[in-house]
Amino acid sequence: MTRWLVVSDNHGDRDILVSLKQALQPDTIFHCGDSEMNADDPWFKDAYVVMGNMDFDSQLPLVQTPTVDGCKVLLTHGHYDEVHWDLTKLKLHADQEQADLVFYGHTHELAAEAVGGHVFVNPGSISQPRGEFRQLGGTCAMITVTPTQWVVQYYTRDAQPVPDLKFTFDRL
Repeated sequence: MTRWLVVSDNHGDRDILVSLKQALQPDTIFHCGDSEMNADDPWFKDAYVVMGNMDFDSQLPLVQTPTVDGCKVLLTHGHYDEVHWDLTKLKLHADQEQADLVFYGHTHELAAEAVGGHVFVNPGSISQPRGEFRQLGGTCAMITVTPTQWVVQYYTRDAQPVPDLKFTFDRL
């Protein structure tokens, strides 16, 4: 069993990333873009990170597709896949990459759902949340990976789990 931190859209708030990493102690970190940090920032060491529409360091990749703990991940910000409209383009991208899990940001709204053989997770924005759960003050997702399931638990900025925001998906 391993634990993955999925975070997005901190928009220059580096301190919150440091705090979350220390408090949650993940095995693996995925950042879905709009960090507004340089690619060589020490916080990104041993993390998977992509460029968002508000990132300007050309050393940041637009997409990453690592296989971690036997799971193929599509990591993207989502703006090129037009996630503000729907997940159609992102699902086609996931199909092409044969991804098990898709992590994206951009909308600043958390989401976790299974669509067409993929599990899509948007951690929401840790610094500038929007939508139904904006009153939480920012969210990230911790994914517990087991041989049979992915358990997605959302956390607040102060590293507290949100009891009503826990989702379990069977590994496909």
